[in-house]
Amino acid sequence: EVQLVESGGGLVQTGGSLRLSCAASGAAIENYALGWFRQAPGKEREKVSCISNKEHTYYADSVKGRFTISNDNAKNTVYLEMNSLEPEDTAVYYCAAGWSSYYSGSFYCDDSDFFSWGRGTQVAVSS
Repeated sequence: EVQLVESGGGLVQTGGSLRLSCAASGAAIENYALGWFRQAPGKEREKVSCISNKEHTYYADSVKGRFTISNDNAKNTVYLEMNSLEPEDTAVYYCAAGWSSYYSGSFYCDDSDFFSWGRGTQVAVSS
């Protein structure tokens, strides 16, 4: 089983940047899809970005062009670089590991594919 621990959250001003890290143990991340999800107060969890075991990526429309997901297999860590942060990005960010799904040749990031979750890291963006 993969264990995941997020770090790197914090308080930033609008337009600022943060880099979230998710350190994995118990298994090599190169065999899994990794995803970042977030949940804001009073809202449902939403997927932010995913990377497959073949390093194909997915981004939610709301973060395209601002966030970048990457992994370092040697460190068994996945990252989420977040730039041009907005107050709407305020949420608890969770890292997850799961299986890569492809439909019609395209990487499909679906919540149901993820079975191991971290405890989350808080990101707050002030206006």
